[in-house]
Amino acid sequence: MIDLRELRDDPDRFRASQRARGEDPTLVDRVLAADERRRSSATAFDRLRAEQKQLGKRIGQASGAEKTELLASASTLAAEVKAAEAAQNEAADEAQQLSLGLSNLVEPGVPEGGEEDYVVLEEIGAPRDFAADGFEPRDHVELGRILGAIDLERGVKVGGARQYYLTGVGALLEFALLRLAVDQAVGAGFTPVVTPSLVKPAAMQGTGFLGQAAENVYHLAEDDLYLVGTSEVPLAAYHMDEILDASSLPLRYAGYSSCYRREAGSYGKDTRGIIRVHQFEKVEMFSFCDPADAAAEHRRLLAWEKEFLDKLELPYRVIDVAAGDLGSSAARKYDCEAWIPTQGRYREVTSTSNCTGFQARRLAIRMRDAEGTRPLATLNGTLCAMPRTIVAILENHQQADGSVRVPRALRPHLGGRELLEPSAK
Repeated sequence: MIDLRELRDDPDRFRASQRARGEDPTLVDRVLAADERRRSSATAFDRLRAEQKQLGKRIGQASGAEKTELLASASTLAAEVKAAEAAQNEAADEAQQLSLGLSNLVEPGVPEGGEEDYVVLEEIGAPRDFAADGFEPRDHVELGRILGAIDLERGVKVGGARQYYLTGVGALLEFALLRLAVDQAVGAGFTPVVTPSLVKPAAMQGTGFLGQAAENVYHLAEDDLYLVGTSEVPLAAYHMDEILDASSLPLRYAGYSSCYRREAGSYGKDTRGIIRVHQFEKVEMFSFCDPADAAAEHRRLLAWEKEFLDKLELPYRVIDVAAGDLGSSAARKYDCEAWIPTQGRYREVTSTSNCTGFQARRLAIRMRDAEGTRPLATLNGTLCAMPRTIVAILENHQQADGSVRVPRALRPHLGGRELLEPSAK
């Protein structure tokens, strides 16, 4: 949720942010109008309530005809107070609902435009020259079959489209990635957390996933619970309705969870393999910090993501995501995209977002320092999303015989093996 005082002070800045996102700038004016109605109705209610209290004192001191007259006035005034309270509540609800529709204020310098208007900030490592190595690369589906690592047919048989089994060295590879990611996060001072996969509506709404992203959320209507698409949701809500001491910040958590996404609107996209699936596991970094330190914390999260990809010896690039592709909560987002040889393109494997005070306001999470109590900032960053990371490892480190070289950092978590070798089956 945006800061209404900032909105009143500088509405043009918010209109510009809405336009940069490709969203409706007139919503700013509707929010301002609703906020004015809320404030004026609150003033009217307070005035009538004060009159009612004053009248009550006079009634207590009156007698006879005067008291009868005052009691009649009190009855009329009580009806007016009730009507004013209803008008105040209605105006407050309208203002609340409209402001929930406003996306976070875009950070200065974010590229304008949509999904294809990102800016490449850097490229790390060079895509491998398979022609020089003397063979045509296999895609991860074929490699997964050769290694006995990925079983797509039984995944579809049991769970339907976009479902899969990781088997044998595929499962071991995921466990190794989990261990490597958790070890790095703990070494950097993060508290490891295994988060719930089911959350209440307040957690989903508070993190902004019931707006633009609602179509990709699984809702269990009978229980009114949601399956999370990322552990960002339960991590953000972990301190919901709490006031944190500023001296304890930053609070950093590394959450591990299953993630569930409907992938609505992705018909025909990435239907082969495990690039785009309904369920996957992920290690997510999350930070609660002072808003003054949020931009620096964002860069730190990006640095930890890059460190992890460097350990996996993958070629990748970092992009500054355009405003129209940010998602409603993010003020700025950086993606790391690994090179996928058989697709001849970079694909997102990690992402980090600075959500400033947007989620904290919605979740009523505040910090207390010498200046008082105020919203803090929340940031998130994927350390390892398992399926796409596995795809990148298999395709980039494959050998001509179908084996896959294990990056050095992963070897201790795979029993010391240097190669994933074709299954004997």
